[in-house]
Amino acid sequence: MRNDKLPIHSDPEVMGGTPVFIGTRVPFQTLLDYLEAGDPLDEFLEDFPSVERAQAIAALEAGKDLLIARVNAA
Repeated sequence: MRNDKLPIHSDPEVMGGTPVFIGTRVPFQTLLDYLEAGDPLDEFLEDFPSVERAQAIAALEAGKDLLIARVNAA
């Protein structure tokens, strides 16, 4: 994986442990929902200004890396 530190984390004290972007209360799933609906990354970032572009891109890259590693391991 390219990033040693993921830009998302899960803490039982923050939104009941839902994975969120570090330093925010914005769930990672929200980014995925935007993209799934066909909304551009810029719209997500505009609607959630506490998430930095670099965080969103790093999270997507980490997800891609995990998916590719899992497929390659199968």
